[in-house]
Amino acid sequence: MHNAASVTLAKRYERIYKQLKELLDKPINRTSMMATITSLLHYKMPHFFWTGFYILDHGELTVGPYQGPLACLVLEKNKGVCWAGILREKTIIVPDVHVFPGHIACDRRSASEIVVPLFNAHDKVWGVLDVDSKSLNAFSSVDAFWLETIAKLLV
Repeated sequence: MHNAASVTLAKRYERIYKQLKELLDKPINRTSMMATITSLLHYKMPHFFWTGFYILDHGELTVGPYQGPLACLVLEKNKGVCWAGILREKTIIVPDVHVFPGHIACDRRSASEIVVPLFNAHDKVWGVLDVDSKSLNAFSSVDAFWLETIAKLLV
């Protein structure tokens, strides 16, 4: 990503983060927090096509709050980008989902994806923040840094 574009993107994320920090400052349940995060990110980031959460629930990865087209309700175990984020416990950036082994295509218009694992206060993964784009190579280290920072608001 070009340096000027990276700076612009980082500044946009910084504004979003500050707004979310203020909105989520009061005690509120996790579902409401996730819904607020997805809504703000989805409508403020023009390269986001699908924005949402998948949550570990009794060994299954089930959809949580999201914005965008219809999502897969349950993701096939140990397959796809979201499960890769869970199993590796690290952020996964996929420039072209069509060449990612085992990619789960909930919407064939998705071209690239970033998945950020969510950790509780005991550093156990409980879900992921998942973002898809209709453009190839839509996500960078700038997206990773800021989405990881935003995900920490859910601890």
